[in-house]
Amino acid sequence: MTQRLLSFGLGYSARALARRLLAQGWTIHGTTRDAEKAEALAREGVQPLLWGQDDIEPILAQSTHILISAGPDEAGDPVLNAHGALIREHAVRLRWAGYLSTTGVYGDHAGGWVDEETPLAPSTRRGQLRQEAEAAWQAVPGLPLHIFRLAGIYGPGRGPFAKVRRGTARRIIKPGQVFSRIHVEDIAQVLAASIAQPDPGAVYNLCDDDPAPPEEVIAYAAELLGLPVPPAVDFDAAEMTPMARSFYAESKRVRNDRIKRDLGVALVYPDYRAGLDALAQDEAGE
Repeated sequence: MTQRLLSFGLGYSARALARRLLAQGWTIHGTTRDAEKAEALAREGVQPLLWGQDDIEPILAQSTHILISAGPDEAGDPVLNAHGALIREHAVRLRWAGYLSTTGVYGDHAGGWVDEETPLAPSTRRGQLRQEAEAAWQAVPGLPLHIFRLAGIYGPGRGPFAKVRRGTARRIIKPGQVFSRIHVEDIAQVLAASIAQPDPGAVYNLCDDDPAPPEEVIAYAAELLGLPVPPAVDFDAAEMTPMARSFYAESKRVRNDRIKRDLGVALVYPDYRAGLDALAQDEAGE
């Protein structure tokens, strides 16, 4: 039987999973609001759906798996708002459903460790909206839901190299600040492992083994490129957008033991050094 994934929102992480599944013979449908992006997805082998224009119902009726990567806003979860009744109708027939959330739902732990059992206490509005969206999806009767809480995502086309090359990168110094990260290909392999071993109700943290201060990552990227290490700027004095500053409102180290123990995942990029080394080598070979 053909395996069919319907991805609501085919962004950076979902496209990485799509590439992996397409190579295994899956049929992939993905929604987008952008006609130009729809054309790009079609060239990659995905069957695109224009959000708000194309009819989702016949595709959902044929799908064996769904992935939700569209983020919530003040109105709530956009997928449930638009298609909640359809999803409830088809929920019990699906083999797997995945929701891409964020480790921001744990809030600030002053650099301390969190795992999937840590109570949710988001300190930003974005984190609060994600917590509410998680709960809304968990409330869908019969849905074989798996929640994936993603740390900071990087990978090809998304990393510190461009800013370092432009000379716009800064090492923002906030004592005690640490972030967890995850390479996009490791996100894809965790999702694929979960699809192969469904465990409805499971929650997984997706991050690497080495939470690290952001200034260390920028410095390492500069060293790889053979460029000067960007200047250090005190957090309190740094000019930052409200969005950028909000990321520094929380500091925590995220545990990833569950993806290793329950899904048998061995990270391809267990720390930012391995990930940035690979990105630098890929760029050098292009």
